[in-house]
Amino acid sequence: MNVKKLDGEYIAPTYARFPLCLVAGNGSRVSDENGKEYIDLGTGIAVNSFGVADKEWIAAVTEQLGKIQHTSNLYYSEPCALLAEQLCLRTGMKKVFFSNSGAEANECAIKAARKYGESKKGKEYTTIITLRDSFHGRTITTLAATGQEVFHGDFLPLTAGFVHAEANNLEDVRRLAEEHPCCAVMFEVVQGEGGVRPLTKEFVQGLRVLAEEKDLLLIADEVQTGNGRTGMLYGYMNFDILPDIVSTAKGLGGGLPIGATILGEKVADILGAGMHGSTFGGNPICCAGALNVLSRIDDRLLEGVRARSQYIFDELSGAQGIRSVSGMGLMIGIECEKSASEVIDGCRQRGVLVIKAKQKVRLLPALNIDMEELKNAIGILKEVCAQ
Repeated sequence: MNVKKLDGEYIAPTYARFPLCLVAGNGSRVSDENGKEYIDLGTGIAVNSFGVADKEWIAAVTEQLGKIQHTSNLYYSEPCALLAEQLCLRTGMKKVFFSNSGAEANECAIKAARKYGESKKGKEYTTIITLRDSFHGRTITTLAATGQEVFHGDFLPLTAGFVHAEANNLEDVRRLAEEHPCCAVMFEVVQGEGGVRPLTKEFVQGLRVLAEEKDLLLIADEVQTGNGRTGMLYGYMNFDILPDIVSTAKGLGGGLPIGATILGEKVADILGAGMHGSTFGGNPICCAGALNVLSRIDDRLLEGVRARSQYIFDELSGAQGIRSVSGMGLMIGIECEKSASEVIDGCRQRGVLVIKAKQKVRLLPALNIDMEELKNAIGILKEVCAQ
């Protein structure tokens, strides 16, 4: 079967794919259709939290497959309820809405924020402040929330009601909050698609204070930063704050599609029956996989994430051909002297898979990647950058 030919003929051409068809794997090693092995430092863009074909995850998903694969939200579901309980217990939040993706999780967060603004401040309080270089999804509304014009032009008009502040500039956020009838501020603690750029602790903590002062909800978009990726369960936990809403997806499902919007005290009951919904949201198979992933993100694992992160930063910072290293945990961006595409191609040819974020090489390895495999992969990356 010529998969590339079939793809070109029958799949909408929305992806600039690498010339590689992946067919199998184990842990952080994947293989292509010709049997060549690669060390995977991309994990499906931060999705395969424990790598490929993880036995514990497979067992949890398979057990649920043998029970019931779908119920719809007309009925109760044990995996859905148990996952919601764990998310609330481990974050201090109060309620959860389940969907299928990060964009959908953000849509729910936006709806909850607008309902809060209308209910608590007045019907005109619908504007949400986001940050320039942010990325919140590809629906018309989450594109509007995204602070990158490059994503906007082909789909105008976008949903109204979003303004964009400069990242790490609290006074710019304050200015917008005073100029517009706002209900919320939405942010990523590390701007992944914006170039793997962390926010400062001073700025994030300032957002929390400003939100209280102006009666704004604080929405943490943890689609990519969540579920252990930054070295804490959720990225905001590195900043000693508690948001009012947390959206997450990607690594939560471990490879199955799931989104979660975790609601704090102010908005726990803001969405009533019939105000929002999702046919597949809270699917028992996806929730069973997510429960397994969440149960294994413990202090020991997070310590390992931080140790692996420190190793990567130590190895790459100041290395030949590398201008800068940014990020947090196992969400790392590398500015190289060569183009990112050239480095990605060179690594792939030598058996290492890395991806891109703007003009940077991006690393998103499995949270539990074997240290010897990581050392091997980083060594190859350094050699490619230095050549």
